[in-house]
Amino acid sequence: MAQKDYYKSLGVNKEATADDIKKAYRKLAMKYHPDHASGDKAKEEKFKEISEAYAVLSDAEKRKQYDTYGSEGFQQHFSQEDIFRGSNIEDILREFGFGGGSFSSGSRKMGGGGKRFSFNPESIFNFGGGSRQSAPEKGADMEYEISLTLSDIATGTSKNLSFQNPSGGTETVTVKIPKGMITGKKLRLAGRGQSGPYGGPAGDLYIKSKVMNDPTFTLKEFDLYLNREIKLTDALLGTQISVPTLDGKQLSLKIPPGTKHKSKMRLSGNGIPHMKGTGAGDLYVEIHVMMPKKLSKKQKQLVEDLAKEGV
Repeated sequence: MAQKDYYKSLGVNKEATADDIKKAYRKLAMKYHPDHASGDKAKEEKFKEISEAYAVLSDAEKRKQYDTYGSEGFQQHFSQEDIFRGSNIEDILREFGFGGGSFSSGSRKMGGGGKRFSFNPESIFNFGGGSRQSAPEKGADMEYEISLTLSDIATGTSKNLSFQNPSGGTETVTVKIPKGMITGKKLRLAGRGQSGPYGGPAGDLYIKSKVMNDPTFTLKEFDLYLNREIKLTDALLGTQISVPTLDGKQLSLKIPPGTKHKSKMRLSGNGIPHMKGTGAGDLYVEIHVMMPKKLSKKQKQLVEDLAKEGV
């Protein structure tokens, strides 16, 4: 949002009296009023600028708000409609023969047949449509990262979180962690963020998940991965192995004959439940075929016999 220095626009200092401000505006209005601008867009923009500055600084309450909160804070709280509400700009311009009526829109004919500019803040500054009030600004949102285990996100749990609130105190809340809250997923606690300026509503608090590493499983999205070792003979002949799950169960997995090293096998639906909707990820088992580092005399003879058979 662009910063606006209303004092600079009128060429006065912050100690200027109400009369000083009025005199400054009268002088600048004579110079930049569109009736004198002859289509000069730069002068018309300057006229808008000084008119807005005068509307604020000529009103004691608006000037106080501007001095207290600065340009950015003032603009967040006051719309253009708010700024010009109650202004006496039209009266000042009428003294010079400019405009007519109470901020009437449109233009009117001059004696010479030309058109005279009528000061209308609604059309100049693009607002209007009744006595709309600007909505109070919402406070900033806050984010809290929480560490979770695979078990937490597989079954769901509750966590007590302590954090510093905007007033500087410590606040504790109990948060229900749903199944499937993998790393990066967020929960929103409405109204638990920073307080809004000028009495506006508070922002929200977002609880962001970070899943800790597990000694057995690796997590990718909602899928789980783990490694299982088998002997060379099991890879050649086939076998049956036991595979653990997060909930403590043991699943039976059939290893077909001729399984290659690092082959992946899928156990459908045994991963992490989806946070929204139904279903779950999968459990992938990567088979590692163990190669003997040293063979006995008998084992060596058997391997040699297999080699003769073309195995």
